[in-house]
Amino acid sequence: MSRVLLSAMLVALVSMASAHDHKARGTFIDNDGEQVGKVTLIQGPHGVLVRLEIDGLPPGAKAVHIHHTGTCEDHEAGFKASGGHVNPDERQHGLLNPEGPGAGDFPNFFVHENGHAWAEMFNDRISLDGSVGPNLLDDDGSAMVVHENVDDHVTQPIGGAGARIACAVIEQG
Repeated sequence: MSRVLLSAMLVALVSMASAHDHKARGTFIDNDGEQVGKVTLIQGPHGVLVRLEIDGLPPGAKAVHIHHTGTCEDHEAGFKASGGHVNPDERQHGLLNPEGPGAGDFPNFFVHENGHAWAEMFNDRISLDGSVGPNLLDDDGSAMVVHENVDDHVTQPIGGAGARIACAVIEQG
């Protein structure tokens, strides 16, 4: 094999490996500003794998969405500064909506009676590097927001999910 071909193959392998190693993280805080969990995002070849681990939220099914501004500073005001859902294509909200989903829409997850939740979800409409959909690590960042209720995946604009009860700024790392 020629050196040029070997070099090209090595570059391709390194770029494939680094795409899977691209990660982001965030720490969830609640409306009192207390830490209640973490989120880890891992860039894959066709989207982002998201892992949530939360302790201390009220039990029951909860909605989670990615919001377009990376801030959770206004916890007393319900994290409104994080803006609306990531949705550059201006699609309707909801995984079951024929005109949706938006890039920031996710399945629901469940918080157990002891306040603990662990979930893993995949989203093929977002990225950490701009390779698929919007880059969550762009200039104004993004935030993952947990809502008090379940998302019905159809109702506009947030699936009836209710108030924002936890927020994590998504940061490279």
